[in-house]
Order: sequence, then structure tokens, then C-alpha cells
Amino acid sequence: MRAASTTATHRLSATVELARDLIRRPSLTPEDAGCQPLIAERLAALGFAIEPMRFGQVDNLWARRGDEGPLLCFAGHTDVVPPGPLADWTSDPFAPEIRDGLLYGRGACDMKGSLAAMVTATERFIADHPAHRGSIAFLITSDEEGPSIDGTRRVVEALAARDERIDYALVGEPSSHRRLGDIIKNGRRGSLGGRLRVRGKQGHVAYPQLADNPAHRAMPALADLCAERWDEGNQHFPPTSFQISNIHAGTGADNVIPGELEVLFNLRFSTEQTPETLQQRIQAILERHGLDHRIDWRVSGHPFLTPAGALIDATQAAILAVTGAPSQLSTVGGTSDGRFIAPTGAQVVELGPINATIHQVDECVGVEELDQLSIIHTDILRRLLT
Repeated sequence: MRAASTTATHRLSATVELARDLIRRPSLTPEDAGCQPLIAERLAALGFAIEPMRFGQVDNLWARRGDEGPLLCFAGHTDVVPPGPLADWTSDPFAPEIRDGLLYGRGACDMKGSLAAMVTATERFIADHPAHRGSIAFLITSDEEGPSIDGTRRVVEALAARDERIDYALVGEPSSHRRLGDIIKNGRRGSLGGRLRVRGKQGHVAYPQLADNPAHRAMPALADLCAERWDEGNQHFPPTSFQISNIHAGTGADNVIPGELEVLFNLRFSTEQTPETLQQRIQAILERHGLDHRIDWRVSGHPFLTPAGALIDATQAAILAVTGAPSQLSTVGGTSDGRFIAPTGAQVVELGPINATIHQVDECVGVEELDQLSIIHTDILRRLLT
């Protein structure tokens, strides 16, 4: 890793400067490292009521300007994934550097750049429309990249308990594929994980008749699970998928038949399924093969879909106005914190930078891309709150 250059070739925008300030804070999940206070200070100057919400080890921020509907909420996270070996980075992941029009650093794309664009968009909008209708809010967590238990989920529960309702939620996940705004996420698949344990009997490999190899017993059932056609999907979602992510058995010795096999698997499922229907079908396949087994299930998210409406219309119109190009709706990809907001009845979309380098070494985002994103957000605010 070489030393980061500090030479500025041009004056940076407020959006890029804020993104750099956020990247400098090593906010590895669940640490916020001072990012939320920095954002809160900017929002307080605009008249936002600032409400830190800490649950467990997780810092969350709820900030709101206005007390009437409709309420448009910018949602995002300040936590980032670990950078990995520092020697693999061209420059320090927490010392942001601009090279060839790209801002480098951990979180530049996922999603500190988006947070910066949201803040500066709001500053611009309020300067032009100080008496805008409705309300603007920010829901920011430091637990999106982690277990997602004490973050957005808990904030949404606290808001519901006091009858505070979000009408529109704009999540800043990096949704774009080849150019800014080409993809808008208007939904996500559900996620069902399982830890399967298949029991056998440990023994010596030379005397298999005295043992019961759970790996041998489980393979035909696992092959059936992998080959199963769960559904055909629908017009909004691809077919449900089943993937094995880890298989483990044995003591580490090559002359011991294992006594137990452990398999981790995950299904990303559409609105054609529920966790209960999938669990029943998986159990039926395993029982058909006569396996002595148990499964521990984990539902980390249910599928959600925002249909055509005011938020999608405003987002697509803003992208077209700023970039000159249309956008496409999509539900592909992993889960996001939108899964906790959508069940409240809010319209939810995800819009953010090009996602080509997220979670990678030398993560980066285009400087002009961030500036354009900020303008898009301002235009969305204008279309919905004026």
C-alpha cells in the first residue's frame, strides 16, 4: 500500500468533502466512529430534531424535520465491512484519496457516499424550499453489515410504538449497475437460512459396517435439494434459489468416519413462497431419504415489493431529468434494511451508486457520480414535498 496523495487538483463539492470526512472514520460494524454525530450536526443546523437511539452495542440516529405528512425518510448505514489486508489496498482504506475522478476508501460506495449525497441534497432542498410541505427524516444505523438486530429493525419498532409512520423511504444502497440510476430496487427477495445436522455413527474407515457415515447418507438428499424447482418466480421476482454455503464433517483425520455432518444453506425466495412452505418442503425431502437430522432455521428477511406509485414515479422522473437516461425496476440482489421498513406500509426504493466495487479492495465511487446523486435526491424531494 502506497501513501495516499493529498494533492487536490480542483475544489471538491460539499458532497465529496462530506463523503471523505465519513470515510476517515473507521466505522467497522457495529462501531459508528463518530459518523452519526457528524451527520446530526449538519441536520440540526437545518432544523431537524435529533434523536440518537442506542440499542445494545449499536448506535442509531433518527432525525426529523416537520411533524406533518407525508414523511420522506432517507435510510442508510454508517458501518462498513473490514478492509482485509491493508497491503492489498493501493492507498489506506480510511484515508480517502481521489484518483482519476474516483474517490477511494472503505465505504465510499457502500454507503458513505450515498449518505453524503442525501445530506447535501437535503441542505440544497431546504435552502430553496424552507417551508416545504410534509416532513423529512433520516434513519441511520451502524448495524446493517452485521446481524441487523439492534439497528433499523429496532428503530422501526420504536417509531411504530409511538405511531410515527414513514410514507416514503429512500434507502441509499448502491443499486446502480453500469451507470448511475440505471437500476432502482423496488423490492427484495426473502432470506431463509438453515443449519442442518445429520447424525450418523463415528467409526474406523476400515470397518464401515460398524459405523454409519452421515455424509454418504446425506448426499442424495442434498442433490435433490439442489435440483428442486421451488417455483417459477413472477413478473417481479426471479425463481426461488437454494444454495449450500458450507459443509463440515469429521475430526480432521482421514481414517475416521464422521459421526455428524453439518450443512449451512440459504434460500432467497420470492413472494410465491413463505418460510413455512419452504421449511415443509425441505423437511419432506429429508424425511423421504430417512435421515436422522435436525434443522435450526433463521429468517433474516421476508420478500417485499413496492408497486408503482408516487415514490417510484418521482425517483424515475428525477433520474431521467438529471442523467437523461431511463431507469429499470429490479428486485435482484441480497437483503437490505428496506425489509424492516416496508412491512409498516411505507413505499420503499433503493437508489445509490454503481456497485461494482462494494466490499472489495480499493472500493471506490465516481466523484461526479456522487454530485449527480445528490442532485437526483434534491429533485425527488422537490417532486414529493412541494
